[in-house]
Amino acid sequence: MEFEKFKAMQFPRDILVGHKVLHMLPSLIPPYSKNRSVLILAGNTTYQIAGEEIEQMLLESGYKVTAIKAGEANRENLISAEKKVSKIMPGIIIGVGGGSKIDLTKKIAYDTGIPFISVPTSPSHDGIASPRATIKDGTTVVSENAAMPVAIVADTSVMVRAPFRYLTAGAADVISNITAVMDWRLANRIKGEEISSSAANLSEYAARELMEKAHMILPNVEESVWIVTKQILASGTAMAIASSSRPASGSEHLFSHAVEMAGSGKAIHGELCAIGTVVSMYLHGGDWKKIAEVFEKMRISIRAKDYGLDPETVINALATAHRIRPERYTILGESDLSYSASEKALEITGII
Repeated sequence: MEFEKFKAMQFPRDILVGHKVLHMLPSLIPPYSKNRSVLILAGNTTYQIAGEEIEQMLLESGYKVTAIKAGEANRENLISAEKKVSKIMPGIIIGVGGGSKIDLTKKIAYDTGIPFISVPTSPSHDGIASPRATIKDGTTVVSENAAMPVAIVADTSVMVRAPFRYLTAGAADVISNITAVMDWRLANRIKGEEISSSAANLSEYAARELMEKAHMILPNVEESVWIVTKQILASGTAMAIASSSRPASGSEHLFSHAVEMAGSGKAIHGELCAIGTVVSMYLHGGDWKKIAEVFEKMRISIRAKDYGLDPETVINALATAHRIRPERYTILGESDLSYSASEKALEITGII
């Protein structure tokens, strides 16, 4: 029988990470842009942090620049931004932000076919380098196909100015790869789902690197940003190899999204992933205490009450999390966990 297997993978062609690399951004644009029009998508805060400087650099380099300030990554804001982009038709889009603005940009790039450059202002999660976008759609949270950036410019001197919790949240998002890969291997054994060993191994490597260097993740230290950002990029590469978010999104992310849908209190994405990783590791029968100790070193709480989350919300989120992506088999199974089993798991791990 003739071999007909086919797979498409996309990777960034230019990656600049380190101190003061932002000034190199204008020189990256010419190979990717069909014209001299550039659109910058940022939030109010991220525009002040880096967007305004980027705009000024590009204007001085002879580009026509339009800046759009967008809100959270939801369907309404996505549609609004895409209408503005369609009127301008820039040669390239630059997404400036820590999470939601990059998600909006990569989804716009995917829908319009316009290349985009990712400029993270904080290392808050691994979405800065992945071909997936998390978009809120009404009361649901949807992970959708998105464009991989043609280039990434991660200036650690900019990112270090973000609140420390964003750095630890980004690290936690990468560490959660541990249970994501466990779920992927489980789906391979139980459901026969295809698995990429290279993507799985790279994803695990990124997670274990950060676990081993948890004591080096410190506030106001640019090297700490460097350590986390490198593994965020490795995690994004794993997803590119797999052409899927599987290497970095399993039961822990389903739990995170379920809590977000119910109202995430004061927690941000990576912090919810930290909680989800601990309880998922418990359900897998793994060493959840070791994971919890790593998060404690990084000053991440896994206690729901510290984020203003009541036990009922968290228990129901764990029990029903499999519904978020029913096609994605994980340790959560294919039907709701019982209330008592969910409560027990969360109590034993100290989450509630």
